Formats: sequence, C-alpha cells, structure tokens
Amino acid sequence: MTLQELKYLVALADHGHFGRAAEACFITQSTLSTQIKKLEDFLGVTLFDRSLKRVTPTPIGREILQAARNIVEEAERIRDVAKHAQDPMARTVQLGIIPTLGPYYLPHALMLMHKKHPDLRLLLREELTPKILENLADGKLDAGLLALPVTDDSLRVEPLFYEPFFAALPAGHALALNDAVKVADIMNEKLLLLDEGHCLRDQALDVCGIGSRGREEVRATSLETLRQMVGMGLGLTLLPALSVDAGPRVSKKAVEIRPFKKPAPGRTIGLAWRKRAPFPETFERLAATLKSSLPAAVEPV
Repeated sequence: MTLQELKYLVALADHGHFGRAAEACFITQSTLSTQIKKLEDFLGVTLFDRSLKRVTPTPIGREILQAARNIVEEAERIRDVAKHAQDPMARTVQLGIIPTLGPYYLPHALMLMHKKHPDLRLLLREELTPKILENLADGKLDAGLLALPVTDDSLRVEPLFYEPFFAALPAGHALALNDAVKVADIMNEKLLLLDEGHCLRDQALDVCGIGSRGREEVRATSLETLRQMVGMGLGLTLLPALSVDAGPRVSKKAVEIRPFKKPAPGRTIGLAWRKRAPFPETFERLAATLKSSLPAAVEPV
C-alpha cells in the first residue's frame, strides 16, 4: 500500500467517477482502475460500490477513506513543513484584523505583501479584539493586526505604527472654525461611540474622559455609521487617521475633520502571534515588511 494509492482512493471518492478522478490525478482511467483494484486486493475488502450511477464507497470503504484522508493530509503537512523551512514566506497565514483597521489598511498591506512576498498567502478574518485573541490562543488564527496594548504573556507583539485620531464634527460646528482642536474642547460635547467590544470605543473614552460614558446616547457598529451620524448632526466622534479620507462623498460634505493639537491622541497598531508558533521567522519578516512601508497618514514607532 502506497501513499499514491491512497491519493487515488481519495480522488475517486471525491469525484465519484473513474474518468473524472483519473483526469484529476493526471493518469488514465485504466491505470486508476488497476490501482484501486490492487489496493482492494491488498486490503481484502471492496472499497467502492461500482453498480451505482455514482461510484460510492462501501461502509468499510468509508472508514478506510477517512483514515486515508488523514494520512494524505499529514503527508501534505510534512511537505509544507519542509518547504516553509526553506522559505518561511512561502506559506499560508490566517490573519485576524480589527474592523476599524481592516477596510482602511488592508489595501496597502496586501499590495505590499504581494510585491515583497508573492508566495505568502494571507487568509483574512475581520474580528473584534477579544475574538482575535481567543482565536490566536486556540490556533484558529496565526497572527492578528490589532490596537495595543495586548497583555497576554503567550503572545509576542511587534508594534508597527502610531495612528493619530482626528475629530469628526458636524458641518457648521463651532469647533470647526479652528484649524486644530484640543482634547479639552470636546470633553463636554455629545460623543458618538462604537458598540461594546470595539477597542476604539475604549480608546475614545480614554481620550475624552470617563465622564463621556454618561453623555453617549447612540452607539454604532462601524466607523462609517458613526461618520453618517456625525453628518446628521447627532454629535461628534473620533476617527483613526487611515479612515479619514475613506468616507463617502456625501459624508465629507456634512462632516468637518480637524486634527488635534499636539500631542495628538491616537493608537498604536501592532502584529501579534503566539510565542510558541512554528516558524516565527514568517511573522518577524511580515512585521518588518509592514513597518518598512507605512501609509502617509500614520507615524513610525
């Protein structure tokens, strides 16, 4: 019994047809039929019911098929491990990213990765910070792009850049007469915030003071909803720098954006991954690449 025979077994089960399975394996139909029969003779059981329109595994065939799939998958993993050892950037990375960063930073990051590391495949999942940390812990994610600080001793965290906050004001608001605003200027204003679970909500409250909790009347699930609310005159909010120029035109007419006077409040964005993750070179080089070319709106750390 060989690994190749097990691959033929899996292919036939997946396609349910000798011709299509043979084509997928780049062999002739007669060769596939011979190899499957050889495997059945070796095991002493019939693996497939050939009397049906679709070739279907027998009950014992289904049990053997599951074991065969596991063996084939492990063999592929061994090959990937060896390949990654030669080039740590030739792999797939499951990457989590917070929603207040994803739509605005990913176009830049993905273009950069494609240019510098064309063999790196990023599978992206947009999640709130607690979910990213949970998925990092259980291995569902390999790394996460999120706002710092992250207080988890099992993770290594590499700061990437500092993203200043801007004040988003309704058109005609008194504070919009200034070229820049002070944090103290907005402390008595109606503050619009994201819903619970968004780290940007907590950061905005840190900037504006704990008393802001008593003033909030409306919560939103996205920055774009907040921007629309500001445009409707419901209050003001804080926008991270990367999101400032990303809003729809109708909002830009109704919303005035002003920087804060220095030192401007903001957040530090970093890349986090498990300290015990295999091939840490992948994440170290990923972080270094992201830091090497930053969007104009953010600042190096």
